[in-house]
Amino acid sequence: MILQLQNVSKRFGGLKAVNGVDLSIESGEIVGLIGPNGAGKTTLMNLISGTFTPDSGNILFNGVDITGKEPYEVCRYGISRTYQIPRPFPGMTALLNVAVGVLCGKKRPKMSLSDAMLDASHYLEMVGLFGKRNTLAQDMSLFELRSLELARALATTPSLLLVDEVMAGLNQVEVLKAIRLIRKIIDEYHVTILWIEHIMKIIMEATDRVVVVHYGEVIGSGLPKDVVSDPKIIEAYLGEKIA
Repeated sequence: MILQLQNVSKRFGGLKAVNGVDLSIESGEIVGLIGPNGAGKTTLMNLISGTFTPDSGNILFNGVDITGKEPYEVCRYGISRTYQIPRPFPGMTALLNVAVGVLCGKKRPKMSLSDAMLDASHYLEMVGLFGKRNTLAQDMSLFELRSLELARALATTPSLLLVDEVMAGLNQVEVLKAIRLIRKIIDEYHVTILWIEHIMKIIMEATDRVVVVHYGEVIGSGLPKDVVSDPKIIEAYLGEKIA
């Protein structure tokens, strides 16, 4: 078991964003996380990655309790993430953005910047951005920024990758490219993935298991084909047409 959430809750004022969530992910799984807007999906990722601290419950990664750890500590344990809205360093080149991931993710205190940039070049090439290595992030397209997010996350050498709506805002051609890129990452790096996505066709085709969140609680989990035929999940999220 690579990740376990045990009765995890998070409240913002009077709002229970996450309410007593139990969630387990096996090493090598590709798990889709779905639910309506405001269901608590991104809050769950923020809790796992250390951005937020749970009000109660525990988060274990490879058997180690990481509850309340700072994001940089969580990263060094082997968890990395992308963001729904890309968060590059806009005034830095693509190469330097990914080099930051290399330096932050690996426990190599004596690693030089030149060595980090050499590593970064590999990850840029992997996502198809090597030709843009000297381009400032602020001058990149949305698809390029999403690819840069993936490269920077991979550069930390994670065992678990948290992917937050990497397809959002992309056109149909770009979505197909992004799907191919995710599959390439899975094949080459064998990372475990927890993936928030609203495009059900992608969830159905690309994940091993789907977890459904509604009002901060897990209301279903199982094979994609089983989840989409669950009446409770159809009512809460999918609707008759999609199902």
